Amino acid sequence: MSLLVQKYGGTSVGSVERIQAVAERVEAARVAGHSIVVVVSAMSGETDRLLNLARAIKNPPPSRELDAVLATGEQVTIGLLAMALLARGVDAVSYTGGQVRILTDSAFNKARILDIDASNVHTELKAGKVVVIAGFQGIDDQGNVTTLGRGGSDTTAVAMAAALKADECQIYTDVDGVYTTDPRIVPEARRLDRITYEEMLEMASLGAKVLQIRSVEFASKYQVTLRVLSSFVDGPGTLITTEENIMEAALISGVTLNRDEAKLTIVGVPDRPGVASTILGPIADANIEVDMIVQNSGADGAADFTFTVHRNEYDQALAICQQTNLEMKARAVQGDKRIVKVSIVGVGMRSHAGIASRTFRALAAEGINIQMISTSEIKISVVIDEKYGELAVRTLHAEFGLAEQV
Repeated sequence: MSLLVQKYGGTSVGSVERIQAVAERVEAARVAGHSIVVVVSAMSGETDRLLNLARAIKNPPPSRELDAVLATGEQVTIGLLAMALLARGVDAVSYTGGQVRILTDSAFNKARILDIDASNVHTELKAGKVVVIAGFQGIDDQGNVTTLGRGGSDTTAVAMAAALKADECQIYTDVDGVYTTDPRIVPEARRLDRITYEEMLEMASLGAKVLQIRSVEFASKYQVTLRVLSSFVDGPGTLITTEENIMEAALISGVTLNRDEAKLTIVGVPDRPGVASTILGPIADANIEVDMIVQNSGADGAADFTFTVHRNEYDQALAICQQTNLEMKARAVQGDKRIVKVSIVGVGMRSHAGIASRTFRALAAEGINIQMISTSEIKISVVIDEKYGELAVRTLHAEFGLAEQV
């Protein structure tokens, strides 16, 4: 008998009918002889509804109280799914993150998991029960309810799979796997049978919305076998595994488009040691994540320092930079929210030269100007004007023949 952790997202549990369909799928897995832990999100749209209620009371809402409100969305779903399973004669029990004891830090609204005490869940599984767990939430060491940020249910599922040493963590969503790019942009995009943790980690961090980045980090760290499947159509999905388990790695596995980027530049920064720390220290203190960084030194002893942040945090980062600009006596602060990041990802890049030149040549042929470049062993990212985002994706998808690869 294998132990499976199944995670169902908001669209998969978006109505009573869909919850019943999930219960049917879980029952089938149970009848097949598997032990099952189910992690669920709130019903689609529910988290936004709760957030809007909180903002109607106080905007911005106090972060601790906001987590107390947002966590209720998943609690509704676990209760309903447990009821649906019990109605089918499947012994089931629901658990909140606190009842499981998913211990997190106290960074309300985007907490990180520190530890999981899986003893209660083990006890229920040994008793033959299906355990239905609220995703997205935990508790800190003071007993406060915390939430893990958007997409946090994926992280909960993978973390539970790691804690329970599950045979497989199955992420059920509204797509039937990981694609070479967004099929809405490129209809010829192809579902990947397998992809490495490393590639999936890059794609998740670069804008692919299939999995939340922290869930992939957990899977890679603890070697959790991960599979992305559809809640609505049967199929093999996409297996996310180690590079050693993939016979022959593709040159490029995927192209991503991230529309959530914003760019900030402090112009005329004194070119001296410690400048990067002076600029980015206050940004880090505000818990704002920085993505790409470029510093250009000029002949006049000054430099331009450019970095990107999430678009939702642009205004806060801009205000911090304006204060830093005054303190450093730099020339100006410039910002741009009309940018996107396009990336290509593939472990095959390690053993093939000339990928960067092909990328830049293909974009240049379409008249697409590159504003920033970032590379690693298995990815190349460029920041461009947002109006060229989809064109760049189509161009690179065709350039590397992703629709035709087997």
